[in-house]
Formats: sequence, structure tokens, C-alpha cells
Amino acid sequence: MDLKTTPVEKSRISEVDFESLDFGRIFSDHMFEMVWDKGSWGEPQIKPYGPISFAPALNVLHYGQAVFEGMKAYYVNKETINLFRPEDHHKRLNQSCWRMCMPETDYEIFIAGLEKLLQLDTEWVPRKKGRALYVRPLMFASEEYIAARESGRYHFYIMTCPVAAYYNEGFNPVTLTTPDKFVRAVKGGTGEVKTAGNYAASFRPAREAREKGFTQVLWLDAIENRYVEEVGTMNIFFLIGDTLVTPQLSGSVLNGITRRSVIEIAKKENLAVESRRITIDEVLEAGKKGQLREVFGSGTAAVISPVRLIHHAGQKIDIGDGNIGPLAKKMFDTITGIQYGELDDPFNWTRPVKITNKSKISQTE
Repeated sequence: MDLKTTPVEKSRISEVDFESLDFGRIFSDHMFEMVWDKGSWGEPQIKPYGPISFAPALNVLHYGQAVFEGMKAYYVNKETINLFRPEDHHKRLNQSCWRMCMPETDYEIFIAGLEKLLQLDTEWVPRKKGRALYVRPLMFASEEYIAARESGRYHFYIMTCPVAAYYNEGFNPVTLTTPDKFVRAVKGGTGEVKTAGNYAASFRPAREAREKGFTQVLWLDAIENRYVEEVGTMNIFFLIGDTLVTPQLSGSVLNGITRRSVIEIAKKENLAVESRRITIDEVLEAGKKGQLREVFGSGTAAVISPVRLIHHAGQKIDIGDGNIGPLAKKMFDTITGIQYGELDDPFNWTRPVKITNKSKISQTE
């Protein structure tokens, strides 16, 4: 696909210290843009990354019609960059658009724009393992009209940024606590899609969790406040005995791409997997009996995040010996090994992108 492209006059990459990347702070030179107006998408283009202008009456500022995705691109070698499960991410993006009454995008246009971005901004893809180029597709309502209805105009962007580990702990185990007065989502709501408001509503309980010394919130269901759903930024897994248990997709749990990857790897390894309702009491009881062998979260940003402690209603359980469990490590090593092209990809998860713009910088490989 021949995309209209306006390259930057001068790259900002010389200002970037790739040895000390802060997640989501630094953005690459270019971005993809496409505008939906009068019932159809306009011409897609790639332009320099930078500010966009809008009026205070912009629809999204008042009624929150915004969806996004989070995915990554990985440096393999001087010839190739790997995208991880881009078709799945695009499919979920369109599911989010449908739920929020927004126009869907065509996969061929999406992937063509993304690959062109990667080829233009090859130099921005971190060379060291454990780092990647984060890819953020974003769509928002852009009609200047204050009315509680769906917008008649939308802007769609894809931007990228070089990142290191998401959590300050890196791959070290994190701590979780259940909220005592907040809920995240209900079946039939928007909890299963990636819309901006879901995350804004989680900030207050996440802050309170941090103030109490925990890394993140472990959400329970909104009706009975008993069933585990997910972590603030991840899906969650429990290794109870010899069975890997994860909360089922009930309509209020995000259908995580990394979650799906963990399940597929586990099944390939002949590990028993159950996607079902699980109460926090069952988790605590398994911990007390010594049956809770491992707990870990999964998500694009952190990939796999081991959990060493869970707090609920004044009770605390320690998981394992406080170190990274063997199953969490295996999942992390397998998924990242596939992402960076170090392991075979029997699942056909990666999409290689050929590098056409050879790197002009000397990142350490």
C-alpha cells in the first residue's frame, strides 16, 4: 500500500538515552493518522509526531468516546523487527470500537501503516532484550459538538515509543491488594474493551493501593465482591496444585492477548488449564494450605509479572518463597523468546517486518 508520507526534517533520536528509558515518556519521530468523517475514512497518512490542535468542544472531552490498543515491536536483527500478534490486537481494537459505537478500521490499512512506521522509525526500536518499541493505536471522537450521542467525526492514530520495563520492579515479584470500596466493571458494561474511561476510574484505587505499600489492585467482581477478575493492568493466573487457573471471560474481564498466549503455551505443555470463576476465599485457602504454588499477571506492557503477596480484608498470603516461580519464568522466557526471534514460533504469533531504513545510530546489541 502506497501511503502518503511526510518525513521529519530532523530526527529527535540523538536526544534519547536508550540506557534509561521511562515507559511511555518518549515518542518516535512519526505517527500514522486517518480521519473518519461524513460516513467514511479519509486518506491515511504518516506525518511527524507532534501536537494536534482541537477546540474545547471536542466530543471526546465531554463524553469519553475513546479506545486504544497496546502492542509491541521487537528488534530481532539488522534485517528484521517482529510484531507480536498484530491481527489479534486489531481484532480487539475493532471490538472496542463496536462497543463504543465508533467506526472500525480495515486490517490491511492498519498493518500497512504500522509496518511503514516501523520502517521509517527503525532507529527507535531498542536493541537490548527486555526493551521494545511500544505501539499505541488510538481512536477518539473529534467532532466539535456538545451532545450526549456518538460523534460524527473520529481521528485514528498509531504512535510508537521505545520502552523498558513497565513496573519499577521489572521482572521481580509484585504485591497486590483488593479494594475495599471500589469496583471496576460489571457484565454488560465496558470492562471487556480497552476504552479510556475504564482506566481513569481505576486511578483512585490504584493510588490508594500504592499508598498502602502495594504495587497494584486485584479487582473482585462488582456484584458479590467475591470473584477475582483481573489486576489493574493485567490478567491474573493462579497455579493451584498442578492446575493453572485464570478468571473466565465473563464480560467484565479484558480478553488479554498475552493471557491467551499463556493458555496456549500451557496447553501445548500438557499443563491442566481452567478458565473459570474463582473466589478470593479459594485463593486465600489454597495459600494457607500450601497449594498455591504461583501467582502471576500477564499483559502486553509487563509480559509476565510474578506476584509474591496478596492482601485481602486484613489477611495476607505469601506466594512461594518470594522469588520468581518456575512456571512464571518459563512463560516469560517462552513468550519473550518468540517475540525476539530467539525461539521457534510454533503458534505463528509473530509478523516479521523487514528493515529497509538501516540504523544510523550505535545502540548496543
